[in-house]
Amino acid sequence: MDPELEAFVPLFPRADLVDPVADRKNFAELAAAAPQVDTTGMEVEDRTVPAEPDVPVRIYRPEQAHGGAVVWLHGGAFVMGGLDTEHPWAGRVADSSGAVVISVGYRLAPEHPFPAAFDDAYAVLTWTAEHAAELGIDPDRIAVGGHSAGGGLAAAVALRARDEQGPPIRFQLLNQPELDDRQQTWSARNFTDTPWMTRDKIAASWRHYLGSAPATAYAAPARATDLSGLPPAYVATAELCPNRDEDIAYALRLLQAGVSVELHQWPGTFHGSQAILSADVSQRQIAELGAVLRRALAE
Repeated sequence: MDPELEAFVPLFPRADLVDPVADRKNFAELAAAAPQVDTTGMEVEDRTVPAEPDVPVRIYRPEQAHGGAVVWLHGGAFVMGGLDTEHPWAGRVADSSGAVVISVGYRLAPEHPFPAAFDDAYAVLTWTAEHAAELGIDPDRIAVGGHSAGGGLAAAVALRARDEQGPPIRFQLLNQPELDDRQQTWSARNFTDTPWMTRDKIAASWRHYLGSAPATAYAAPARATDLSGLPPAYVATAELCPNRDEDIAYALRLLQAGVSVELHQWPGTFHGSQAILSADVSQRQIAELGAVLRRALAE
């Protein structure tokens, strides 16, 4: 493990997802204690997207916005997180990429199992494309992206937009995405007690998210049999993460389906370790997310 990250491991709380309400509270406290982003000069606006039910969003418009946008989906194992916990990250993505960031407050499991979060995310994508002129963005330069569970949702939204001839998606940014409920890869079987994300925690996440529904490709994108015709992708993985191998396999399958992919495997990192902002590797990870989006959404 990267020594700058290893020093912080004892400070990371354990969340086993047995009590989602308590875990959400702890997750919110952890996010609040993290260094906040400077949004001076950035327009930040809370809106509600009409849907069934309505979906809260927070829109970040950088001072030097270039016309591209990203529908941004937070992490939290489908169970935790929201607009406030994602605020530092959405603000950093907007600042470093120059893109308008539409952060989505999707419904959480287990109270709202699949397809609630998935439908919320797709409703916001559709709304963003339909309101591009009002939002000051180019409807042909909209990306989807997110961390962890949010990365899995972004991949699923890209699949649905392809299948339903929905809004055109320029790019998908999948940062340590949660893609496969089966947990059959080497990393899923062997990284049973890695920091922050463990095998048991991932299993609980999928139980909460799927509820009684069978896992489909829209719930677990790794189950999709056809990945052709999807938008270009950036896939980032953490070396010491149970999701690592399913993410690498998904990136390779995208490539084999003719989709352009940039794959970055960050050595010495663990799931979510970019939250340790003082580490050099975290600073490089965060800077790369912005740079990748800026390139992908350029005119």
